[in-house]
Amino acid sequence: MPNAKVLESKKAVVDTLAETMKNATAAVFVDYKGITVAQDTELRRQFREASVEYAVVKNTLTRFAAHKAGYKEFDEVLNGTTSMACTTGDPIAPARIVCEFAKKNKNVLTIKGGFVEGTALTAEQLNSFGELPSKDALIAQVLGTFLAPISSLAFVLDQVRIQKEGGAPAAEAPAEG
Repeated sequence: MPNAKVLESKKAVVDTLAETMKNATAAVFVDYKGITVAQDTELRRQFREASVEYAVVKNTLTRFAAHKAGYKEFDEVLNGTTSMACTTGDPIAPARIVCEFAKKNKNVLTIKGGFVEGTALTAEQLNSFGELPSKDALIAQVLGTFLAPISSLAFVLDQVRIQKEGGAPAAEAPAEG
């Protein structure tokens, strides 16, 4: 039987992990077997830049924390070498960073599973996020899509104004007949 001090410290770790999972928009469990110190340093830098928390976790404590946070789907993936990348920001960031890093570094990392906005996802589903652009890039694409018709309308209205003022439209000269 573990002593009371050790048991209390483990309960505190479980509580902290469970709270982290409850507050996170996304978390990814990663098998990091075979990563070098230099690669790990680079990976942690990328996570920091994207406001993603990354830590090596103990499987049993993480399993208890996941259950406490309402995720029972991770029992099978929480074995072997496991780290957890989670964020309260861009929900795609953890999976995207791991996927990009794995491609550049001969697959030293493998996604085991995780969740995005409260929904547990498989490794295959999370790996597909690796192909998506960041949240900011997606917002820029959507805004660009919204802006295109407005820009076209402004151009057309300007051409109508020019024509009514007696000038020729910029795109083509008036036909003489």
